[in-house]
Order: sequence, then C-alpha cells, then structure tokens
Amino acid sequence: MTHQLVLKKPLAFFDLETTGVSVAKDRIVEICIAKALPNGEVVIKDQRINPQIPIPLETSLIHGIYDEDVKDAPPFKAVARTLAQFLDGCDLAGFNCNRFDVPMLVEEFLRANVDFDMKNRRLVDAQRIYHMMEPRNLSAAYKFYCGKDLINAHSAQADTLASFEVLNAQVQRYLGRVVKDDKGNEILLQNDVDVLHSLSASNVVDFAGRMVYNDKGQEVFNFGKHTGKPVIDVLQKEPSYYDWMLNGDFPLDTKRKLTEIRLRMFSSGLASTTRK
Repeated sequence: MTHQLVLKKPLAFFDLETTGVSVAKDRIVEICIAKALPNGEVVIKDQRINPQIPIPLETSLIHGIYDEDVKDAPPFKAVARTLAQFLDGCDLAGFNCNRFDVPMLVEEFLRANVDFDMKNRRLVDAQRIYHMMEPRNLSAAYKFYCGKDLINAHSAQADTLASFEVLNAQVQRYLGRVVKDDKGNEILLQNDVDVLHSLSASNVVDFAGRMVYNDKGQEVFNFGKHTGKPVIDVLQKEPSYYDWMLNGDFPLDTKRKLTEIRLRMFSSGLASTTRK
C-alpha cells in the first residue's frame, strides 16, 4: 500500500476497538496502526489486547470481538512500550480520533506508566475535514471519496485503512480549496500535515474535553456548575474543587492538565492564600 501525502515525518493512522466509550473506565481490545512514511510506504501493525475486564455483549456485537477472542492476548501494559516505540516521532491521524481514539490511547499509556509525549505531535482527523465538506459517517465517506463499500466496518483494521484512504482522497480532491475552520479563519487546504492539523484541531485543553479554551485563549470548564468559568478563577475562589476533581471519576489526562494549571497558578503567585 502506498500514499500521495506530503510528509515531513511519519503519519500514523490508527483506530481502536474498546470495551465501551468511557475514557476513564473502558479499555482497548484492539489497536490497528497504518504508519505512512515520508517515502510513500505504509507499515501496518495490528494488535489484539486483553482489556482485563469483561467486554459487554452489546459492544461485542458492534465490533465482533468477544472475551474468548482476547483471553490469550497481552494486556496493554505488556505492549505499551512497543507501541510507543512504533509511534515514536509520528504525527497521529484517524477518523473521529480527536474526540475518542487519541484520549483513550493517551489514557492507556498513562495507566501503563509509559511516557507518550503529545506536545510535538500533529493531530489530523479525517472526520472533521469530511464534516466540513460532506457531513456523513466513515462508511459514507469511504463510498463518496473512494467509490467502494466499507466491508467489516467497526473492525480496527478496516476502519484504520478506510480512514487512511479517505484522507488521501480528501487531499487530492480539495487541494487548493479555501475552507473555514471552527473560528471562521480561512485556510487554504494543502498537502501538508500542518495545514491538515489546523483544520482538525479543536479548542480542548484535555483530551476528554472537560476543559476548553474560550475566545480569549483562557482555559475554562466545559461541564457542571462552573461551565464557561476560567479554571484559574474557580481554583482561586473554590480550592476544594481541585480535590473533588482529583478524587472523582475523571480521566487521568484531565487530572494531569488540571494539576498543570494549578501548578502554574502557584508559580505565578495566583493561588488562593486561604487554602490549607
């Protein structure tokens, strides 16, 4: 398999099959990665994972993976370092990956105590670009852009390779078109991962979207009673909210980002002096 994407470094398309849709509670049962190299080659890695928790029947009926299928597979912790090495130096891509696959993958690496740095990685979400142009789902996108029916939808490999082919076709189809991002900025679509990243990027602070950036670039809460309020203001006025979130059922990545903001407050002298 080859590609026509212009790449400065590898772009790893990936898809996850999981026990459910909760980043905090659910686990990966399969990961497929199609690593597109700058020389046009594609390297595929497919790995079944033992989630070490039961796979609900309703979930198995969707992706076709049952407890029996993964009972002899390694747990994520056993393959985490190998996967991190395979993804080393790669930007990441997929279909709806920004909302689910990336947060879930980051969470699994955190649980395995494997450092998976996301700071210098570009994220390209073929679904966000697709929805800007032709709002539908992956099967329809595959039919529209590639002229083929998606066989074995909801299997990790089929979805991974389909999203890879969709982005390839999108770049060829829309090359040179001017589109508007979520903020209304006009962007010239080019065969360049930086441009594709800018089209795919969202305003989330943590991957689960519990905190987002507002129009002023401030981190604000995106749930509950403090929705829309700057995180720093809430932590100053209600220091116990930090402890509540740290002890609550929130993803590790959310807690990590919240802690980073709190530490920044202390270093800048903004932390509440009333906190015991």
